[in-house]
Formats: sequence, structure tokens, C-alpha cells
Amino acid sequence: MSVRPALIAHDLLRVRGDRRVLDGVSLTAAPGHRIGLIGENGTGKTTLLRVLAGVDVPDSGTVARPPDLGFLQQEMPYAPSATVATILDDALREVRADLAELDRLGPALSDAPEGTERHAQLLAAYGEALERAQDRDAWDADRRAMTVLAGLGLGGLAHDRRLSALSGGQRGRLALAAMLIRRPAALLLDEPTNHLDDAAAAFCEDQLRAMTGVVVVASHDRAFLDAVCTDVIDLDPAVEGPVRYGGGYSAYLAQKRAEAERWRRRYDDEQARLADLRQAAAATGHQVAPGRGPRDSEKMGYGHTAGRVQNQISRRVRDATRRLETLERDQVAAPPEPLRFHAPVLATGAGDDVIATMHRVRIAGRLSMAHLEVTASDRLLVSGPNGAGKSTLLAVLAGRVSGTGVLWRRPDLRVGLLTQDTTFEEPLRTARDVFGGAVGAERAEEVPLSSLGLLAPADLDRPVAQLSVGQRRRLALAVLVADPPDLLLLDEPTNHLSPRLCDELEEALGTGPGAIVVASHDRRLRSRWPGREVALAVEPSTVGNVFVTSP
Repeated sequence: MSVRPALIAHDLLRVRGDRRVLDGVSLTAAPGHRIGLIGENGTGKTTLLRVLAGVDVPDSGTVARPPDLGFLQQEMPYAPSATVATILDDALREVRADLAELDRLGPALSDAPEGTERHAQLLAAYGEALERAQDRDAWDADRRAMTVLAGLGLGGLAHDRRLSALSGGQRGRLALAAMLIRRPAALLLDEPTNHLDDAAAAFCEDQLRAMTGVVVVASHDRAFLDAVCTDVIDLDPAVEGPVRYGGGYSAYLAQKRAEAERWRRRYDDEQARLADLRQAAAATGHQVAPGRGPRDSEKMGYGHTAGRVQNQISRRVRDATRRLETLERDQVAAPPEPLRFHAPVLATGAGDDVIATMHRVRIAGRLSMAHLEVTASDRLLVSGPNGAGKSTLLAVLAGRVSGTGVLWRRPDLRVGLLTQDTTFEEPLRTARDVFGGAVGAERAEEVPLSSLGLLAPADLDRPVAQLSVGQRRRLALAVLVADPPDLLLLDEPTNHLSPRLCDELEEALGTGPGAIVVASHDRRLRSRWPGREVALAVEPSTVGNVFVTSP
């Protein structure tokens, strides 16, 4: 098999407005390396992927990329009118072209007399086509396509279905399937596990580990990063810029904690030296202040020694001032304060009073619920594979979707729903203004957006349209927790959050009064969930397929 080319980026700079999204980022990804991009939303993970893919042009810096490159974006790259068959044909187009080229070159090579220039040219072309076909495992491509679709939970999807008729999760998994089927020499993935259940995530991990080319992935999924990555690049601010760590996510965490402690100690030690130098310069400067007469202890022999003493003190002042100026000029930057999720009490109400009930609720093809009660202090986790109706269940509780059966909610119940697709009616307004308009001026003053730790200070006054997908979701979450409802419904709340914020959100959800219902694929969140769990089955066709377990 041929040696696959590396993906190399050098000194990338990307500026948007007055903000440097990428500042001197370099990266070398050799075949067989699977690199995870880590960092808060807005640190440039998606921008870096877009620049590496050639979708976005850097303001300076260079990228050398393999010609055979695939890029999975968060937004679906196909038109709504495209069918499943169209997308599969596109994914298989290159391998079919390789096989067609081999079929064309084979007879021509046989007919060309050996030793002729034409034979040599045909032989070289045949060798190149054969290498490409072997790299892409072309002869097994059709079987691989069916295996990938089944592995991602799309095996039963009719090939004439249009994208517009598929759910958001199905569209996301189909785009991922196309990349895994295609097997390019370099594969760039932006949040590939957002729509994957446990089985599909494990399948995707196996597929990526088996790839011989380059993989670069931006993901919030801690379990996924641990299972797949050979290296991790942290785009969060660091003393010397982005840092590359060997190993998976757990190894990164250990190294990151040690590095953060070293940076903090270095900064604190340096600030202490600066304070000492400033004090020394001020004290000795006072000693040589103009017009100061001799002290009583200095009067004997003052005239003889005054000049020498004053010169010595002056040298000490100059020396302290020079060292102070040097240290101030070269001092290490202050380590950034990490975002911290500080939620107020999430909701009012407590105890076992029932606030919502679903009885024999059925929505054809989407959900079948025999019976479910939610109490005023419930912590309810909704789990299950894609298509089982998790998002639909939350939408029913929120009153946004109706079907047959009975839904009862306490008459004065305030309900808030965080959906997977976050949109705002006035995207040109700043995040701070949108937040204030949603919660009201009085509440925005009592619980400022900045106090919740979900957006960096620099992003508070940026137009919502300029925020990343993750930042917009954080803004929607901020609106909900700033003016907390009695029943808080969260659909995949850890999507697009940094791993640290995921941990802090989990801690906030597990304490305080108020009812919270969460639908999530997050394996770490589910393993630590403190309350009940509702496990939905796939393709609910009869009432009574819901199982409730307690921790």
C-alpha cells in the first residue's frame, strides 16, 4: 500500500473582527495519528478544522493537505432535497472511479507491447490506481457501506428518503456514515458523536481506530476522546500558545492539571518578586530624595561620607529599577480564569407533589408512553437509542407536541425547554441584550449573564450571529437557569460544552429543589446520574414499552 501524506499546518492566523480566533497555530498530523482538539467554545476548534479543510482561508500561515480529504461539519453539507441514495453514491464515487479506471487500464495494458513507452505509461497509471483502490479498500466498499449504515443505526432507512424527511439526528449520522464509507486520507470531524447512542458511538470509535490515514476531531465527548485519540491539542490559552499532549483524554487531563499548577505558581512567584522590587525601588528612592538632610546618626562625618553613601544608594535604586523594568517587560501573562457554571437555585418547589403526568400518550412512529409521573423535586434521565422518542417526550412535557392520550400539568407550572437546535429571533443583537430581553431587565440585573460563567467576557457584547453553535446553546441555557422554571427540560445539554463545564453542569443539576428532566446520550453524565432513569425502546409500536429504573 502507498504511504499516505501528512496534514501539516504552520503558523496559522485567523482574525474575525478585532479578535484573533487562531494565533500562530501549527500542527503536524502524520498518517495513523488521531488528534483531538480540546478547548472552550470560541477558542477556534471549528475555525481550525475549516482552515485545515480549505473551507476557510487563513489571514496568514500555510496548510499542506492530502488531496483526498473529508470534512464533517456540524451543519449538513447536503441539500434538503437530496436522498439517502444520492449521499451514498457520492460517498462511493471515488472508489467506483478507481475500480472503473482499473477496468479501463487492464485491457489497454495487456494490448500494449512490453518495453514500449506506452506500456510503461499504462503500467505506472495502473499502479497508481491500484494503490488508491487498495488504500480505500475499494472492492469491499459496497459491503462496508451497508455495515456502516447498520452500525450507525441507519440500516432500516429507505434509500429514497429525502433529507428533509429525516430527523436532525438521522441527518447527522448519515453525514458521518458518508465519511466513514469514503475513508479519505485525511478525515476532519466536528463533534461527530452529537447524535450517536452508545452502540453507534462504539462502532464509530472502532471505525476511526482502524483508519490508516490522518484523523483530526473536535469533540466534547470525554469517553470518545479517550477511546480514539493518540494525541490531544489544547486550544485554550497557555503560556506558549496551543499545547499538544500525547495520549487520550485522561492523559491530557492529568498533564493539563499539572501544567495549570505550574503556570499559576510561576505567575504568583513572579508577581511576588515584582512587588518586592517595587517596594525596594520605592524605599531606596526615598533615601536619596532631594533635600533630605542628614539624620542625627549621620552628622558625625557626614560631609566625608555623604557623597559615597548617596552614590551607593543611587546605584541600588538604578539596579532595582532596571530589574523591575526587565521583569515587567518579560513577565508571564496571568493565567486565564476558567469559565465556571454558577447557577442560582434552579427551580422552586420541593417534595413529592406530582407536577406533571403522562398517561397512555402516543404519537405515531415517535413515542408511546404508558404512564409517567414527574414530581416537584424529580431528577429524571431519559435514555435510549436514536429514534426512541427522547426529544419527543420532552416536547410533550413542554406542551409543544401533542398526540393521543392524557397529559396533565399543574395549572401554574412554569416549564422551560432547551432544544438541540438553538435559534434566536434577533441574531444581530448582542448576547447580553438577547439575554436581558428574554429574562427582563430586573432579572438580568439580579442574575447577570456574566455571573453564570457560560460565556467569556469578550463574548457578552458580540452579536449572537457571530457566536459559535456551542456559544448560542450556552446562551439559551443561561436564559433558562437565570429565571428558573418549575420544570426544567434539557435535551442533550452537554452537547457543545467543554468537558469541564459538563462536569460543573452535572453538579448543578444534581442539587437544589425543582424538577429536572434530561435527555442525553452522554455516557459520563448517565453513569453519574443521581436520580431515576426512563429507558425508551426503539420503534415504540405498543403502549407500555417504557422501563423506569432507580439509581
